[in-house]
Amino acid sequence: MLGGISIWQLLIVLGIIILIFGTKKLRNVGTDLGGAVKGFKKAMSEEEKGEQDEKSGAESEAQARVDHKEAPNTYDVQAERKPEEQEERK
Repeated sequence: MLGGISIWQLLIVLGIIILIFGTKKLRNVGTDLGGAVKGFKKAMSEEEKGEQDEKSGAESEAQARVDHKEAPNTYDVQAERKPEEQEERK
C-alpha cells in the first residue's frame, strides 16, 4: 500500500511536519479530527437505531392489525327492553 516508502522516510516527513506546525497545533488538529470521527460514529449509530425503531414500529402495527383480524367480532349495542316490558312499567 505504501509502495516504496520506508519507515525512515515516514519518520523524516513526520519530523518535518512537527517542525513546521509545532506539537500544540498538531495536538489540536488530532483532537478535532478525533471529535469529528466520534461525532460521525454517533450519528451513524443513531440513524441505525432510528431505522430499527421504524422497523419495529411497523412490525408491531402489522401485528396489531393481524391480532385485530383474528379477534372475534364484537358489537357495541345498547340494550333495550321489549315493548311489552316498557308498557308494564308505565
